[in-house]
Amino acid sequence: MQLLDTIVERLSEDPDWSEKNEPHPRKDVRSQFIDAFNLWLNVPKEKTKSIAKIVNMLHTASLLIDDIQDNSQLWRGHPVAHKIYGVPQTINTANYVYFLAFHLESIINERSFTAEILNLHRGQGLDLFWRDNLSCPTEKEYVDMTGGLLRIGVKLMMAMAKTGVDVNYVPLVNLIGVFFQIRDDLMNLSSVTYTSNKGFAEDLTEGKFSFPVVHGIRADGENREILNVLQKKPETPTLKLHTVNYLKEHTESFQYTLVVLATMETSRRKGKKPKGNREPGGKSSYGKSNPIEDW
Repeated sequence: MQLLDTIVERLSEDPDWSEKNEPHPRKDVRSQFIDAFNLWLNVPKEKTKSIAKIVNMLHTASLLIDDIQDNSQLWRGHPVAHKIYGVPQTINTANYVYFLAFHLESIINERSFTAEILNLHRGQGLDLFWRDNLSCPTEKEYVDMTGGLLRIGVKLMMAMAKTGVDVNYVPLVNLIGVFFQIRDDLMNLSSVTYTSNKGFAEDLTEGKFSFPVVHGIRADGENREILNVLQKKPETPTLKLHTVNYLKEHTESFQYTLVVLATMETSRRKGKKPKGNREPGGKSSYGKSNPIEDW
């Protein structure tokens, strides 16, 4: 009976687990991004700390789930979580982190948070649909499902801003988010650093419609070579190296992507959204397909 009484007593108390047991997020690009925007918005420091923590939590949770959905092997040169701890434990951990973020958000009490979480999952759903049905999106569709995490942070900041309250920063955040995603897609197929951290051209193994891949497919629409490779999800370097060279030399998708990134960088510095790079007749000024459509 004494043991039973002890158990009942413990169940009536608050759990020992506290915030101190949670890992502290490191100072990364998302936290720096929030600090940079706060030069304009002047959100109280304690609020920005909570927002940065929320964004980092969502980023971590989404990485855990994405790695499972993509069957990834490496993250920054180390085995991904589900390869070590198993899929069930990793899913549970990711869900736990999502709800931790919701708990913090309830302190801030901003409705746009839930809307952006829904957008994130819709975007991921589209990404999975395109991959699993071998359906290549347009560049506009690709852009529309990108950049949600940064937007969450800035929308929360805008709701609590002390200055710059009459300015809509969302278009700029969207531009920056898409820029980083396109850059990441290019680096995945071309960077030695990415090869050591994630494996060579891992996006091809995952069957992912990354930005250079989308351009390559649409630049040579009658040739199913890239689609056939994505369907096979190759794990050996031979077929992946052939596809990378095809994108680089035949469809010139790497150069096209660099031009798009340069255009976006110019637009970002001017504070404008890019409108594409069209010549009369709707032709791209570079490559064989239309550029990013009007955003």
